[in-house]
Formats: sequence, C-alpha cells, structure tokens
Amino acid sequence: MDSLTRNCASINELLARYGVKFGIYKNGSFHEQLFPFDPLPRVIEAGEWAELSAGLAQRVTALNRFLADIYGPKNIVKDGVVPPDFVFSSSGFLKPCDGVVPPGGVYAHIAGIDLVQAKDKSWYVLEDNLRIPSGASYPLIARELCRRASPQTFRNTAILENRGYPEMLAHMMKSVAADGICVIMTPGRYNAAFFEHSYLSEKTGFALATNEDLFVDGDTLYFRDCAKGAVKVGAIYRRISDEYLDPLTFLPESLIGVPGIMDAYRAGNVAIINAPGNGVADDKGIYYFVPKMVEYYLGEKPILKNAPTYLPYYEEDREYVLANLEKLVIKDVAEAGGYGVVFGRDMDEETLAQWRERIIAESRRFIVQEVIDFIDLPILEGTESVPRKADLRAFVLSGADGVAVWPSGLTRFSRIPDSFVVNSSQGGGFKDTWVMAS
Repeated sequence: MDSLTRNCASINELLARYGVKFGIYKNGSFHEQLFPFDPLPRVIEAGEWAELSAGLAQRVTALNRFLADIYGPKNIVKDGVVPPDFVFSSSGFLKPCDGVVPPGGVYAHIAGIDLVQAKDKSWYVLEDNLRIPSGASYPLIARELCRRASPQTFRNTAILENRGYPEMLAHMMKSVAADGICVIMTPGRYNAAFFEHSYLSEKTGFALATNEDLFVDGDTLYFRDCAKGAVKVGAIYRRISDEYLDPLTFLPESLIGVPGIMDAYRAGNVAIINAPGNGVADDKGIYYFVPKMVEYYLGEKPILKNAPTYLPYYEEDREYVLANLEKLVIKDVAEAGGYGVVFGRDMDEETLAQWRERIIAESRRFIVQEVIDFIDLPILEGTESVPRKADLRAFVLSGADGVAVWPSGLTRFSRIPDSFVVNSSQGGGFKDTWVMAS
C-alpha cells in the first residue's frame, strides 16, 4: 500500500495519458477535465459484500419486473401500489415502447446503483441508474495501473478480482442478442464518457460504432464493417439518451441517432442495452416505491434501504416536509449528476418560504429526503490523509440467464471539505473499491 501512495502522482499522470477524463457540457460549451484518482481504496469485507450484493440483485430484479409490467399489463398501477401520476407523467415513460418486449425479456441490462454508508454501517440506496450508467471503466483501469505500481500489494492481499467486468458485459450482451454481432455505440469524441466507450470496446472485442457506422434495412440493424461489408447487429450497447436514439421515433433533429432502429427493436431483431423507456424506473419519484416493488413482485422484504424519503404528492408527507424543510434535502426529479439538489440548512427564512411555495405548487416535481450523515473515507491531499464524503456506484448486470453483481464498483468522493456532493460532474474524484475474498 505504501508504494501505491508513493506512486499516486505517477498513476494520475498515466490516467491522464490514457485519456481517463470526464467531460461535461456547461453553459453551452464542452469542458474536459481529469477524473482525479486517490490511491487509498475503499475496503468492503466479504460478509458485508455478501449482504450488499444480495440486496442489489434483489432490487434490480424487482426493477426489471416493474419495467416489464409498466410496458405490459400495468398491474402495479391497477392494484394501487404506484399512483398512475408517477408513471405516465414521468418524462422517462415512452409511449412508443408500450407493449414492446425486448429480446431476452430484460430491460435494465446494466444498472448503476448509487449507495452511501451511514455512520452505523447501514447502506442506503440514493439512486437507481437504469438508462446509460457510466463509471465501470475507471476502477478497471485504475486497478490495472495500481497492479503495475505495487504488484506485491495485490499478491499479498485477498482482494476479489475485478478484471472480469468486460467478460460479464460480453456474456450478458450475447445472452440477449438476436441474430448478429454485438456493438458498442458512442455519440463520439465529445461525449462525457467517451473514454469508457472506447475502453469497453477494446476489452470486450466488440466494434465501437457511431451512428454513421450503422443503418437499418428491412427492420434489421446493420454495422458497416470495412472488411466484411454490412453485418447484422444482434445487440447494441447504446451510449446515447433515449430522445436521440431514433430521429424517426423521438427527436427528429437528432444527428447522433440511427433512423429506424426502434423498428428493428420492436420487431425483436436487436437488443438495445439498456432498453429505451427505462427512465420511468429511475425517476426520482418512482424511487420512493422501489421497496414496495420488491414486496409486490418478489414477495420478499427489501434487503437494502432507501434513504428516508417523502413525497409532497401525499398530504401527510407534504405536511412533514413543510414543517421540517430546514433540515431536509430537496431533489428535482428531472435533474441528475448532482444538479437540482438543495439543502434546507443552507437557506435563509425567505428562501425556505419560497421553496415551500414551490413544493406546494409542484408536488410531483420534487422528492425530499432526510440528510444521511454518510461516512467519510480518507483521501490523500499532498502527503496528508484527510476525510471526505464518499458514495459507491455498484454495477449489476442482468441477462437472459440471470443477474450478476460485479465484485467491485466506483467509489466517488468529494474534494471539498464537508460537501455531500460527490458527483464527477461536480468536480469529485474516484478511488478503487476492494471487495475482500475472506
């Protein structure tokens, strides 16, 4: 471990050389920044991981059942478990996907579940990311470079191997693929996570394609291969948002989508990873109902907890929120990446009053949560170790033959003292996650 900390600067230099960066669009322009790596790993003991991974698999299984239900018979709405307002008014619910069953019957193939650990060691789920969650490549390449910097650390420590993620991804995609090859689709160099797209393409051996490399003919998706000509695509890991995916179905002005891909998908000729329309299940308003989904679909008690959450939509919750707003955190369901999050403790009386009016007027737009004082992890600043807030994004892969939890994850931390916002887009850093073998 000492050699890892001594080599921290050189590891970050190598990460920069490899292009391990995170890009964001801000104020109408693209900004690319380094994604700083901290060599002090998060350590999760074997017994703790066993319970955590069981809870993650349970949660994602329920979310997949929910998606199949909402785009099918809609029983959870008919039975009054989830109000129709929270489904059909969600921007993530896509009518063109209604009634469509994807190849293999899986909707959320790759789930990025964001968790925090409280001071009492309990884990809480903060968000379910089921559209195009990114981040798995960062701990993969960081572990690879750390092995070079300190091979003895990994020889002498019983850490579960994390290098299997590309194989897990490839296996999952092949399990749901229709007839044809697997492809990773990127919008291009100026996407925030382009490094990840190219890295996973290299590691899986799947072609990296832009929309110009793809076309639809007769309800079948094809890849333009320079050597083989037009090749059928059976599964596509798309790294663009739903609204840009197909200009014939969604935004007609999209220049990065593939015209007709939704026709191929509806015909069952291509699996789209993740399925279009998944946004209805990771809507922050729907998050409130996930523990109920576990009980409704699986007949089990949830293993993992939600953060204590209130829906102003319900009168009882609204009254509590209005009376206690100064100690709560407000989240806009339409935002992501740490945006749209405001803490009541940071507001003066006038601002609190304004927010109370907004919450009353737009009760579906916001969820309100208790502030979890989640644990700090040590990070290096120069030669000193300092505490910073950190979360964990765990990755759960669902294929036609089952659910698998990657024994690793992306631990993100705030670089600002006392800040609870750890997102990459807000300037956070990352560290490796060591899951112990015993």
